[in-house]
Amino acid sequence: MQVKPDVFLRCAKCAKVLFSKELAKNLKVCPHCDHHHRLTAEERIACTFDENSFQELDADLISCDPLEFPDYEQKLARGSKATGRHDSIVRGIARIDGNEVSTAVADFGFMGGSMGSVAGEKITRTLELAAENRIPAVVFTASGGARMQEGLISLMQMAKTAAACELLSENGVPHICVFTDPTMAGVLASYASLADIILAEPGALVGFAGARVSAQAGVANVPKDFQTSEFNLNHGMIDDVVHRKTLRSTLSAIVGHFTRKR
Repeated sequence: MQVKPDVFLRCAKCAKVLFSKELAKNLKVCPHCDHHHRLTAEERIACTFDENSFQELDADLISCDPLEFPDYEQKLARGSKATGRHDSIVRGIARIDGNEVSTAVADFGFMGGSMGSVAGEKITRTLELAAENRIPAVVFTASGGARMQEGLISLMQMAKTAAACELLSENGVPHICVFTDPTMAGVLASYASLADIILAEPGALVGFAGARVSAQAGVANVPKDFQTSEFNLNHGMIDDVVHRKTLRSTLSAIVGHFTRKR
């Protein structure tokens, strides 16, 4: 009997063979080593927000190719085919246990979740909508950093999203960010680290420069947990590391607290 290749998979950490359906039921957390496998944007939305409450906004925004960067259009097409989306960020309005939030969810499957002009615009609009409607902003990160194919236009998104974070602060609207694997470089150095409350999933890669770049810069003899959620928690960079199975209830409690305060 021939077994379909998608019936089983190996855990990315412990290499145990897992049933795909059982892993999905367990929110893609390995039952053997507790490794948190990456979720698609659709999977993240389904396990976080009230059923059928998510209303997507700006799904039609598409990046252009301002620098005519080699193979960029082909990479955008591959990302779209892999995810069914036009970009790495999915944004909209949703509810958590009845409380409305403005949310943006990153999908690493689209060009490594890189932040280009569309991703930056969607994040900015997410935060601006939260400020305008005075509802909490809940953002999930999963990114290798800025999108090099858009050059300075990509880097400008750091300043633009940071300005939107300041708008939230001025209006007293809470900004909650959840770091998932990975949260790196320009994303970490902009809107992600400017959140009022920062949570992270266990074992997520969190840092500015990757291991190879760090090694080239002479960084050596680092701790075993260097650039992980746990390392950042121990050094005061984030507020808590939350298991995926309790993340929804944690977010519900935080959002509910701020909503009642209003």
